[in-house]
Amino acid sequence: MAVGEFPFPAMPALAGVKLATVSAGIKRVGRKDVVLMELAEGSSAAGVFTRNAFCAAPVTVCKEHLAQNGIRYLLTNAGNANACTGDQGMRDAIACCVAVGEETGVGTETVLPFSTGVIGEPLPVEKIKAVIPEAIAALDENGWESAAKGIMTTDTRPKGFTGQLEYEGKTITVNGIAKGAGMIRPNMATMLAYIATDAKVAQPVLKQLCREAADLSFNRITIDGDTSTNDSCILIASGQVDLPPVTEPEGELYQQLRELIIQAFKTLAMSVVSDGEGATKLVTLKVSGGNSSDECLKVGYAVAHSPLIKTALFASDPNWGRIVAAIGYAGIEDLDVGRVIVHLGDTLIVENGGRAASYTEAQGQAVMQREEITIAIDLGRGDCSETLWTTDLSYEYVRINADYRS
Repeated sequence: MAVGEFPFPAMPALAGVKLATVSAGIKRVGRKDVVLMELAEGSSAAGVFTRNAFCAAPVTVCKEHLAQNGIRYLLTNAGNANACTGDQGMRDAIACCVAVGEETGVGTETVLPFSTGVIGEPLPVEKIKAVIPEAIAALDENGWESAAKGIMTTDTRPKGFTGQLEYEGKTITVNGIAKGAGMIRPNMATMLAYIATDAKVAQPVLKQLCREAADLSFNRITIDGDTSTNDSCILIASGQVDLPPVTEPEGELYQQLRELIIQAFKTLAMSVVSDGEGATKLVTLKVSGGNSSDECLKVGYAVAHSPLIKTALFASDPNWGRIVAAIGYAGIEDLDVGRVIVHLGDTLIVENGGRAASYTEAQGQAVMQREEITIAIDLGRGDCSETLWTTDLSYEYVRINADYRS
């Protein structure tokens, strides 16, 4: 079950990046569940990761290796998170990096490991190591869609983005893939995302771009309020286009590339939230009129995480009282409820501290029947605004998560 149209695009080859997807049978025999990405020598990479204190072993290893630069390979397995696995989990994550290094002749520190799946189970290292030679032999510039499928867990569809820009007669490409459908909450999610460009970008600039783009996209989506142990988002610049490198966050090339990269992040984030486990509604929450961004986010998340609101969305029930209740308990000091204005779609539902005089149940019902819904909240106390995206909470969500380990 998924909401909206997010077809996987026809993705062109991106010079300097090759991908391969093979089967290690980690959770199910025959399922392609290991993805290897090869980056051209000289590529730069940056990442943002989960803030969960129980961050998975591969997340810790990724951070350590990224700090040393010179990344050449990314290795991802689905079906096992290698999280909450103690010292053995660290040894296992590093062992996978060692195996790639031994087969390719690169240093262990140039390999980034990623895992997604069940928490608390030992990583089947030998299964992964056994298929690395096969993955190396299968590396292909056109392997994006297979890789997008290989990293999926409870996703119902692969998620991808591609876009190009022209600069001084040269074409720059941005490709990206992501996975995620549950345990999605900002500060990343049970989400893996890999976005690459063939432009030359200095690592410090790439790091800033990655953080800014994530804050405008992946850190503004939530499905169930749970923050995963394994969230990782990597931005890569292979540097294969014959143009001067972007060494400062300024200039025409930087601005054009930044816009395209943010578009990639936002598209992938929207494709993640629209594929939320059991989702039947895609909800945009626009909170304006706050004294600070933090105020707007507090209100947005209070609404987005309310099980009463999410179940009402699933039932297409315009129970607007649940929305104002969530606004009220969001923790905004000295909130003047008489100044709060709430719209459901284009329909005004709350003003002057109560139900809008023009509102009718039929109007609310018409909006709630839609697959894509906007809830706009004006706090009437400042100039700040934020936008979040979330989903409803359905019977299917319960079924998926009740059966996840079976």
